Amino acid sequence: MLGSNLSYVRRRLRVPLWMVPMYYTVGGIVLGVVLPRVEHVYGSGYSISLGEYYIALSVTSAQALLSSIASGMMALTAIVFSISYITIQFSSMAYSPRLALWFARDPALYHSFGIFIATFLYALVTLAWVDRGSSGAVPILSVLLVTLFLVVSMFLFARLVRGLNDLQVTNTLHAVGDRGRGVIREMFERLDERPDIDRQEGAVSAPLTLLEPVRQTLVYHGNPRAIANLNISALVRQAEAAGAVIVMDCAVGDTVVDEAVLLRVHGGRQWLSDQQLLGAIDLQRERTFEQDPKYPIRLLVDIAIKALSAAINDPTTAVQAIDQLEDLLRRLGQRELDAGYGRDASGTLRLIFPMPTWEDYLRLSFDEIRQYGSTSVQVMRRLRAALAGISESVPSAARKEAVQRYMKQLDTVIKRSHLDAQDRAVATQEDRQGLGLSRKPTEPKPRPVAEKTEPATPP
Repeated sequence: MLGSNLSYVRRRLRVPLWMVPMYYTVGGIVLGVVLPRVEHVYGSGYSISLGEYYIALSVTSAQALLSSIASGMMALTAIVFSISYITIQFSSMAYSPRLALWFARDPALYHSFGIFIATFLYALVTLAWVDRGSSGAVPILSVLLVTLFLVVSMFLFARLVRGLNDLQVTNTLHAVGDRGRGVIREMFERLDERPDIDRQEGAVSAPLTLLEPVRQTLVYHGNPRAIANLNISALVRQAEAAGAVIVMDCAVGDTVVDEAVLLRVHGGRQWLSDQQLLGAIDLQRERTFEQDPKYPIRLLVDIAIKALSAAINDPTTAVQAIDQLEDLLRRLGQRELDAGYGRDASGTLRLIFPMPTWEDYLRLSFDEIRQYGSTSVQVMRRLRAALAGISESVPSAARKEAVQRYMKQLDTVIKRSHLDAQDRAVATQEDRQGLGLSRKPTEPKPRPVAEKTEPATPP
């Protein structure tokens, strides 16, 4: 869980995105006030010497350049705002409302706004130093810096326009899948690194019956919030200092409401600070990807079931979402999922927190797609192929059995569907393309061998 602790620290130290343009604004104003003044005092006539050549601008040219850049940056900012609005609106309507927040939190968007505003303000302040006091001098370094800001702004604008390509469904699905793969890689160890891969799932809950009585309970007070992160190391240190064991009542991704129990402290020599305990729990308005492999799965399922709705009727998008879900489940199936505990340096159990089981991931990934796609032959064939592939890839016998039970449930759904007998037979076949190539092709029939005939003898 080291990666999850690092992600918690990075999140705590991260600057709020809405503050990024403000920093650029302040920086642009300060730079515009300081640099031209320094250049006025030490600039030696506002010109740059390059050997035998001098770089200088006339007052008219400098004023025209700075005025054009300042006015153009406002128009560019309006264009970028329009692109951002379209991106967020389209992602919310076409895919999932939760994806709109993801696009809106893109740091590149806020940095672009900041650069545009800083360029605008810096150009205005620099313009005030052109021909200052009717001196006929131009702050050449400041003008060149404004030009450099303009080039950077054009680069960021091109990057944002290129980001519109991410609205394509394939790119969106891959982006969500990549975030899920990153979370899985950070949170879970591989099963092949452990010898006892067939250990019973949920073994971490066994020590609950051996814990000391509850000494302290932490209750949440406030508006509904989602648990975004747990600072595992901080909770372990607090429990170790008190000689206690902390048991979380809520998991990452849960929404806590007023008077909800967050955790219970079992045993211990002293009372733990409620503020310190609450400080180790990151509460946000929305779920995040950190420490929550269920969240990317939830987004992929949202895209799939929305595509299967009667208003959209796009089963191919659901099939593409299953591609990503199968990959995530294959990776989860090869990882140690029973990681909901934290130990101190001596190996003593100090923290227990809920974690999804293998069957939880299966149900989250496929239950709603199975229900809403039961009348789509394409979805049923792709879903069966995904389950077959997952069953072959997982090394644990218990997980294989869970997948096999789910495949039987899928067959039951197909039998009870409104499809006719021929469509039901087709739907039970495995096809990684949905409708393209069955996994069990019929054996080719032997080609007939032409009989040899003796040439006729002439009479």
